[in-house]
Amino acid sequence: MSRHSDDDTQQGGRGKGKAMRGRAGRMQGGRGSGRASKGAVRLWGHHAVEAALKNPDRNHRKLWATREAIANLDGELPADFTVEYAQAADLGRLVARDAPHQGLVLDCDCLEDIFLDEVLDGDPSRPIIVLDQVTDPHNVGAILRSAAAFNAAAIITQDRHAPPESGTLAKSASGALEVVPWVRVVNLARALEEIAEAGYWRIGLAGEAKATLSQAMTAGPVALVLGAEGEGMRHNITQHCDALARLPISEAMESLNVSNAAAIALYAVATREGAE
Repeated sequence: MSRHSDDDTQQGGRGKGKAMRGRAGRMQGGRGSGRASKGAVRLWGHHAVEAALKNPDRNHRKLWATREAIANLDGELPADFTVEYAQAADLGRLVARDAPHQGLVLDCDCLEDIFLDEVLDGDPSRPIIVLDQVTDPHNVGAILRSAAAFNAAAIITQDRHAPPESGTLAKSASGALEVVPWVRVVNLARALEEIAEAGYWRIGLAGEAKATLSQAMTAGPVALVLGAEGEGMRHNITQHCDALARLPISEAMESLNVSNAAAIALYAVATREGAE
């Protein structure tokens, strides 16, 4: 990454094209992706922008920044990187109202697609998170952050029922968007079938379940399935779980925010008997 020269504005071309990540063209069923890897996204905030700048798989377009924010970045920007210096108030006009840009606004391309079998071919000791109709970008971002903290292999969503990559989501993820694979599938039930075929024990979190998460846990590969707040998992997704489990919370509270539940469940997997 990079620290800049004293010129008020530096203009540079986009970096060389990168080979597409994943196995291009595999789009059917649960194996493919429901999203085309096209278009741009605007990110803001220190951790989100710094992580994006460090990500070699991210194609950057232009950075707007205050001098102070540039000075606080970890590392140095390439000499030809496109940067335009601005005041904090000017940066505020580039993002959503009251968005905490912290002096950094980055335009870049969306990340390339990741495919399910790339994750299933990886380390089976790392849990997978499957999200069913969790559409709030703050929640998905927070789940990505917990996934990074507890070394999850990926999060999996159905593209039609998940938020797009965005500045709000990236800010909530605090840099985790750049390091945790996000698999978007067309058919979530079929994806769960493939996860089972790969040897994962699929645990759906449901408040009405009789077993607690620790009782439903296994020593082998685990996929945690979480539904949206209120509605929970859809019936068809529940039917594709090997076990349903609840978190042992007090009766004084009906439920937890889905991102909090994901963090607790990931901690339970990380600290289960036999885990390193």
